[in-house]
Amino acid sequence: MRNMIVPHDARRAGQSPGPAEEDRPVRRVLVFTIVALALLMMSIDSTIVATALHALQQGLGTSINWTGWTITAYSFGFVLMLPISGKLSERYGRRRVFVGSVVAFTAASLFCGLADNIFVLIALRAVQAAGGAGFTPSATGIVVDHFGDARDRAVSLFGSIFPIGAMIGPIFGGLFVSYWSWRGVFFVNVPIGVAIIVLALRYIPRDRPRAERPRSGMDLTGMVLLGVGLLAAMLALTYLGERGEHLWSPAFVLPAAIAIVATWAFLAHIHRSAHPFIAPRLVHGPGFGPVNLVNAIYGGVTLGAVALIPLYATNRYGIDALGSGTLLIAQGAAAIMLSVAAALALRRTGYRPPIYAGAIAIAIGMLLLALDPSPRIAPYAWLAGSAFLVGAGGGTLNPASRNAGLQLAPEHSSTLAALRTASLQIGSITTVSIVTAILASSDDPGSIQAWLYVMTALLLVAALPVITRIPEHRGSW
Repeated sequence: MRNMIVPHDARRAGQSPGPAEEDRPVRRVLVFTIVALALLMMSIDSTIVATALHALQQGLGTSINWTGWTITAYSFGFVLMLPISGKLSERYGRRRVFVGSVVAFTAASLFCGLADNIFVLIALRAVQAAGGAGFTPSATGIVVDHFGDARDRAVSLFGSIFPIGAMIGPIFGGLFVSYWSWRGVFFVNVPIGVAIIVLALRYIPRDRPRAERPRSGMDLTGMVLLGVGLLAAMLALTYLGERGEHLWSPAFVLPAAIAIVATWAFLAHIHRSAHPFIAPRLVHGPGFGPVNLVNAIYGGVTLGAVALIPLYATNRYGIDALGSGTLLIAQGAAAIMLSVAAALALRRTGYRPPIYAGAIAIAIGMLLLALDPSPRIAPYAWLAGSAFLVGAGGGTLNPASRNAGLQLAPEHSSTLAALRTASLQIGSITTVSIVTAILASSDDPGSIQAWLYVMTALLLVAALPVITRIPEHRGSW
């Protein structure tokens, strides 16, 4: 029993783990459950707020434009903090960043639920996103550090967690709004977050001592340039999504120009800087560039297109809000099942075959969404089947696209996980903003959206050659 106990003085002083703790076997199932619960909480929060927008607008006496920024601010904070949290994980340790992220997310959720002002709530949503952005990089690093030759399969199973959260988030949101208050969509995170903190401190191993080496700064210049570029781009895309007209208007041209200049300056800066907070080779270097592009197209664009399926069902077929929302259950269920199956088979299949299969399945699903159903098939059933096929494709390619980058540089697993999630977010935000901008100026949004699904399918097919550049690998890494 002595080898299972960490000396009290070491715990109190916050020192590196001693021999006793290093010899303690890692309870992998329990550790995976803890980090998975955090990822689930984060994924639920990405969809649960959307169901409370109307109630939030009435509760705070504001406009729909400002309530929409509760989602935009979350996306901004999430995308900006992802690379930063990845670097923090590698510098200060995965466990420290994981616990700190859960603390920040939980505290921000509590204050979001207590907010009485829309501008305060928007700011708190950005803080909440900053905490949530640390979950995926630190959780990935924890698995890579402690799961040995099982790490590829454990990381692959992350892909089955996010569809679960996306499915149950709207359900929880509807229940809270209907039987309690919009504040419940934030308060629900508090007990879950506290439980995760307690379990993480008890069961996730302390970070291993790292070799002493000179520490570079956090590259504030790069952070500011990236933040300005992202915020300006989101302002420009939000303008298009909400108004859908006047591309020459200063309200669009000015932030779009700032976004382009800031992004160009950011890319130039990270190539000149001795210690950039995102290494250029991890963005577009050999192997990494194709992986990031595949994640943005087949992950991000698909996520954005899927998020608009309920709107499409209502606009084209008149399906009510509840019925259109449940269409995503078919997509999520397929993603979960195929993600688990693909993760178990990944060592035999390698990376390219499942990515090809998944990409083709998604393209076919998008095309079927656009086609008129047979008179013998109800529109709901047709859409549910098409959504199921899209989810199956996403679940098939998800484990391979997640591992393809990680196995190139396991020592940078946290940063690579952050870049992958950022690629998904950027692809999704861009898709939703462009589509809603086009639909806003249309007299027949249902038909226009059908053609947009056709264009999405063509984009997915056109991008297939990129998969040939994905670095192939079989077995564990």
